[in-house]
Amino acid sequence: MKLKLAAIALACVASAAFAAPQTLELDSSHTQPYFEIGHFGYSNQMGRFDKATGTVVVDLEKKTGSLDVSIDVSSLSTGWAARDKHLKSPDFFNAEKFPAMTFKSTDFKFDGDKLVAVNGNFTLLGVTKPLTLNIANFHCGDHPMMKKYWCGAEATATIKRSDFGMTTFVPAVSDEVKLTIPVEAGAK
Repeated sequence: MKLKLAAIALACVASAAFAAPQTLELDSSHTQPYFEIGHFGYSNQMGRFDKATGTVVVDLEKKTGSLDVSIDVSSLSTGWAARDKHLKSPDFFNAEKFPAMTFKSTDFKFDGDKLVAVNGNFTLLGVTKPLTLNIANFHCGDHPMMKKYWCGAEATATIKRSDFGMTTFVPAVSDEVKLTIPVEAGAK
């Protein structure tokens, strides 16, 4: 009987630990934002950013959280060095003057226990606009390899690049850009 009570008490303490807000650091090896854009009506081209940093705070019990992400523009890669150089130039991302894109949340939206959207402000080329990240595949729990609390999801949004002053070749190169951010973050 004492063993059973001890097990119940331990389970309550363990579940209480996960009820508190969790502060998580983005795992850059599993957080690689990418974009897709129409190219002169012939194809959709993709590129990615290999360096993203940030912090997530999530309280699953209260269904609240915050997200602060910085994406290193100079880490852009499309698989073709000449295109990468042009995209980093003042014609597009202007990486020298604006080395980072950022997203800072204002609130989290839950449907039951699942995070479904994160509202916030996205800054690109020094221009900040409201943006909603739609969330899929949201999951939190103990990571089997890292042996600590971990969360992951896939965030998507579509922006109009002209809203941020990126107008080169619009509309031949699509004004609409689909952003996808597979993200994982672990307890600090």
